[in-house]
Amino acid sequence: MDIKLSKEGIKEIIPGYFGRFIHTQNMSVVFWEATKGATVPEHYHMNEQIIQVLEGKFEFTLDNVTAIYEPCTFVVIPPNIPHSGKALTACKLMDVFSPVRNEFK
Repeated sequence: MDIKLSKEGIKEIIPGYFGRFIHTQNMSVVFWEATKGATVPEHYHMNEQIIQVLEGKFEFTLDNVTAIYEPCTFVVIPPNIPHSGKALTACKLMDVFSPVRNEFK
């Protein structure tokens, strides 16, 4: 299956985070464009998640430990662990969730 991302399916899920979504049978992939200063409030979910910073600087807190991530870095988030984030610059990020993140459909 070939998939081409377009600008047409962009959704703003939380203020300042604009995502393009791909859903397969077992996972969701999201390509985010985040505006500088936009925050992701602390939350958790039953999905395992991997974040990759593609562009920019992103501050990320996982289980009360905060670090700054830049391009080519990844964060692995186990299920049900509190996490939050903030775009220190305009950012492009990629998230992979397993299983599918149904609330993003």
